[in-house]
Amino acid sequence: MDDDVRGFLHSFAELVEMAHRSMGAQDGEPLADRLTAYLGTPVADVAVVTEEVMNHRYADWDVALAEVAGRDPQAAEVGVGGGDMRHHVSLGDLVGSGHGRASVGQVDYVSVAVGPQEHRRAIGLGLRLFRYAGHPVVVMQRKGNPQYGRDRGTLELLCVDEDTRTALLDELRAVALERSVLRGQVIAFESSGYGPEAQGVTFLPRPDVGEDQVVLPHGSLDRITAHVSGIAEHADTLRRHGQHLKRGLLLYGPPGTGKTHTVRHLVSRSPDHTVVLLAGESLGYISLAASLARALQPAVVVLEDCDLVAEDRSMGPGGRPLLFEVLDAMDGLDSDADVTFLLTTNRAQALERALVQRPGRVDLAVEIPLPDEAGRRRLLELYQADLAFGEEALAEAAHRTEGMTASFVKELVRRAVLLAAMSAQEPGDEHLREALDGLLTSQEELTRVLLGNSRPGDVEGSMAPGMTAWEEGGGCGDPYG
Repeated sequence: MDDDVRGFLHSFAELVEMAHRSMGAQDGEPLADRLTAYLGTPVADVAVVTEEVMNHRYADWDVALAEVAGRDPQAAEVGVGGGDMRHHVSLGDLVGSGHGRASVGQVDYVSVAVGPQEHRRAIGLGLRLFRYAGHPVVVMQRKGNPQYGRDRGTLELLCVDEDTRTALLDELRAVALERSVLRGQVIAFESSGYGPEAQGVTFLPRPDVGEDQVVLPHGSLDRITAHVSGIAEHADTLRRHGQHLKRGLLLYGPPGTGKTHTVRHLVSRSPDHTVVLLAGESLGYISLAASLARALQPAVVVLEDCDLVAEDRSMGPGGRPLLFEVLDAMDGLDSDADVTFLLTTNRAQALERALVQRPGRVDLAVEIPLPDEAGRRRLLELYQADLAFGEEALAEAAHRTEGMTASFVKELVRRAVLLAAMSAQEPGDEHLREALDGLLTSQEELTRVLLGNSRPGDVEGSMAPGMTAWEEGGGCGDPYG
């Protein structure tokens, strides 16, 4: 070791020593003394057992600890004094005999989301003191915080009796799962920017999309809902006869035809299901989403635009690692797991064959094509709500929008209302015609493409060659988001 490295290590050791001394220099009762008195034995002699907690499960463990500790009427909460250094060191260091020791301070609380508009006041850094199975127990909670180099939360447990310590952790795990704040919620994973270990979740309101709001040809919606909700409703019978519950549904078709709207309807009609939405960068959390779905079943895992990760390996040099995570996640669940993988794609032809040809991965595929004239008429009636468009104007608009998507139809109605507002009039047939004339002009070609028209250069939005007719299957609806 050269002199520079030796000098650096010496300086670093002095810095750590000073930090510990300053941490222990706080006024007040030493934390070690409080815990020694509570446990009935020198705290420095008691082994610390640490349990790591991923950020999206931190609220679950806080709920579990509050419930278990709350059985003891003498339970107490104790904070840690000592400045910022208390965030960087373990419980063993806080009460160890070497260096300075922390003092008793105020408990740090944090607000954690437990629903779309609900939050819970949880311990961010503090200790719970309570008796469990007749033995005194100390549990220090610490929420993950990348600012202090901690990507995950931790629970650090002190108990003289090893069997009690083990039993407590087992019960906390069970209660945290049973009372999970994620159960029955609609959630999306998000990245904090500090790596996959630091992900959190966003709670989303469960959509309210009724059957009458989904425009599908006769029988199509029944096929889809029977595959998702119908299997869940008869889960006990299927299990009793040894039939698998895990299923996969693929909705495919051009952009803007209503695949996501159909997903929203499926989610809204399954209020007891835990739903995990993955799209874009969050598709990388597929393994974590599958594990969560298994634990919180019945559950639905939604993979939007799954072709982004499941593209056929023959279409480019080498494989795509994320593809294998998708396949492993779908195969890794037990066949009797009440979990639905719900996939959407604009490019079915680009999907890896292994993803769509093996039962248990995807066992039902439904095309969502462009609507025919009858479908476009139904969409106009849906979007017009209480607007007073006449039968003739609606029929004309439905005829002239051949090859257009549900997104286009929705934008047409919006523009008609806007034109009426700009002229200080109530929306009428003339505004619908004017809006349609504007959208069909050559100047609006890019707009039509962005709204899901089959391809640039189509005249009056003519249907692309080979497009499946509306009556032959699939559906159309309002796109989600």
